[in-house]
Amino acid sequence: MTPDEFRAYGHQVVDFIADYRARVAERPVMAMTSPGEIKGKLPATPPNAPESFDAILRDLDAIILPGLTHWQHPRFFGYFPCNGTLASVLGDYMSTGLGVLGLAWQSSPALTELEEIVTGWLRQMVGLSDSWNGVIQDTASTSTLVALLCARERASDYGLSRGGLQGGGAPLTVYASAHSHSSVDKAALLAGFGRDHVRLVPCDKRYAMRADALDRLMAADRAAGLQPCAVVATTGTTTTTSMDPVDKIAAVADRHQAWLHVDAAMAGSAMILPECRPLWHGVEAADSLVVNPHKWLGAAFDCTVYFVRDDEHLVRVMSTNPSYLQSSADGRVKNYRDWGIPLGRRFRALKLWCLIREQGVEQLQARLRRDLANAQWLAGQVQAATDWHVVAPVPLQTVCIRHEPPGVTGDALDRHTRDWAERLNRSGRAYVTPAVLDDQWMVRLSVGAELTEREHVDAGWKAIREAAEGNSV
Repeated sequence: MTPDEFRAYGHQVVDFIADYRARVAERPVMAMTSPGEIKGKLPATPPNAPESFDAILRDLDAIILPGLTHWQHPRFFGYFPCNGTLASVLGDYMSTGLGVLGLAWQSSPALTELEEIVTGWLRQMVGLSDSWNGVIQDTASTSTLVALLCARERASDYGLSRGGLQGGGAPLTVYASAHSHSSVDKAALLAGFGRDHVRLVPCDKRYAMRADALDRLMAADRAAGLQPCAVVATTGTTTTTSMDPVDKIAAVADRHQAWLHVDAAMAGSAMILPECRPLWHGVEAADSLVVNPHKWLGAAFDCTVYFVRDDEHLVRVMSTNPSYLQSSADGRVKNYRDWGIPLGRRFRALKLWCLIREQGVEQLQARLRRDLANAQWLAGQVQAATDWHVVAPVPLQTVCIRHEPPGVTGDALDRHTRDWAERLNRSGRAYVTPAVLDDQWMVRLSVGAELTEREHVDAGWKAIREAAEGNSV
């Protein structure tokens, strides 16, 4: 493709995306395709001869688009908000188009220094002190793995340089609640702790980790000859957005000399609102923290910011220094290859830079406040409706609900819940995600797509009632 052809097709691609975003509300929220349907429309072998990019665009429109569930739809209430605002999309496009890599500061100085700037902006936006330093990772899953690797090395006095976890020291233990994200369990396994050394801490009635139960578990492990190593507290759990008491957990972690990592992947965006910051009171006592701007804040996926208070420790754990990456600038600059797992790094800072500059903090705050108000409105509607219940607190924008027709309990109620959620999703009128809470199925609605206004929440609530009450059991 020549630059002139790229220019022409680039205009077509931008127009395609602009038209898609302008009319996404007219589409069914969930893909209406059957398993294997998309594969059946595409050739199983690669083309031998070049194809026209016009043909690629036609297939994108005719085959790929109908097979998508539309996360930017104003009635998308599933999983979590994943708002690729158009300004951020352009930043991501520019990053890909420039095609630069951050192997070291010298490989692309602006890549590194813009990342320093935008992570500093985000730190200030969420109210963190200047004792924190940030680095952009791909996802919170990677950040949690990095955090547990750092915790492991601090607890083992850098055992990686000797025998690692095979060095014969006391077995290391990790603590999180049953409501923490599945990536915590995966990270603990990948970091070598072993499933037998991962502890699930009991929660209170608000689904938040109990600091007293954490203290007892850590004390019992220490008495049994194990070494408490790391605690993962969650600010905004996946199922209910419950808030672990970070200040109390931090005190327990400090008493047992354990690393404290705070997972604020989705809910961390809320901390750009000063009124929400009490929800993570005590966060300054943590060792590491993760916030996903590619969720509620609006950066195009993937863009996760991992904050640490001791960046020298992070670099010591992650550092590699092959001769071909050394330069005269080393020692005076940051080399972000030493701040995470990958050596090659994309220019992710561009999409966050474009987002914050184009929106401004005030406009970002206004959108999040709109979503909080819409979630509270929805919770009020559910509570006022006969046979409907809000089954968890609503600290932010996730509302957990259950329809309980008279006389329907147990397994029958679970079937009813999953059936009406499936009917709703298959209707294309809205998209929700069922989940288990207290051993019973419920449905969670995550309010926060960029285009979602009160009218869309109202329409979604109407569709929910019709899906559930029109076909009770």
